[in-house]
Amino acid sequence: MLEVLKYTLPSLIVLLATWLVLYKIFKNEDKKRMWEVKKTTQKEINAVRLRAYERMTLVLERTQPEHMLLEIQNLSTMSVMDVQKHLLRTIRLEFDHNMSQQIYVSEELWERFIQARDEMGAFVNTMAIQLPEGSSSLDYAKTLTAAYTMNGDTPNALALAALKEEVRGLW
Repeated sequence: MLEVLKYTLPSLIVLLATWLVLYKIFKNEDKKRMWEVKKTTQKEINAVRLRAYERMTLVLERTQPEHMLLEIQNLSTMSVMDVQKHLLRTIRLEFDHNMSQQIYVSEELWERFIQARDEMGAFVNTMAIQLPEGSSSLDYAKTLTAAYTMNGDTPNALALAALKEEVRGLW
């Protein structure tokens, strides 16, 4: 019995040591592999996120009054209400078309983005209501752009600033 223990005990110790070494090697290899996968995936995700930020920037630029008004072809022949409806429709369509971008940005940025949409719609409505009776669509356009440019902290500018801050955080 003692003779058997002399041979089996060292064999078991060597087996255990070998198992521990191999376990650690495999574990380290697995960590390296996961890190490489994560690194590759992160590059792809960052590229997609940057495209989402670009699209959101375009929406914020396209929904500024001066840009939206330039897109209206028959501005002088339209009524104030028609221009107002066109602007609100443009805002809604631009934002609705980019709803999927919310999965790529932070919750805070998305809330700021939606807030910009809501405030821009309210601004368009408020400017239309404040016009005197009988005002033309050109008067509305001038009032809208003047009031928007005078307001330094516009909803779109605030959302764009938050967007730029989040993008800087990626680097």
